[in-house]
Amino acid sequence: MLPRKFYLDRFFDDFFDQKDTPMMKCDVYERDGLIHIEADVPGFDKQDISVECNNGYLTISAKKEKKEQEEKKEFIRQERFFGEMQRRFYIGEVEEDKIDASFKDGVLKISVPKEPKEQPRKQIEIK
Repeated sequence: MLPRKFYLDRFFDDFFDQKDTPMMKCDVYERDGLIHIEADVPGFDKQDISVECNNGYLTISAKKEKKEQEEKKEFIRQERFFGEMQRRFYIGEVEEDKIDASFKDGVLKISVPKEPKEQPRKQIEIK
């Protein structure tokens, strides 16, 4: 039996780390029969954020355009992010109309039903 956080997980985290593109930090937990995803998207407005469900994947995207006034500044240091960031989570085939999302104070909260959508069973003939 492997521990919950297997030692190779960190290796793959580092391997796929994207240094040029900041990744939104997320917490994923289960409560009351729902999977909850909380994503930090500070500095973004509600209209800058998109949540889509397609083929069992939940995609969170946030895009922030650089304002023309800021382009004319002579920065000594610039750490604030402009551009697009995205996170994807595999949630399986769920009833999309039961997914709930809210945004407040830079935190996007998404609730996904844990139970998969009812799929008709198909008997497979053994040859």
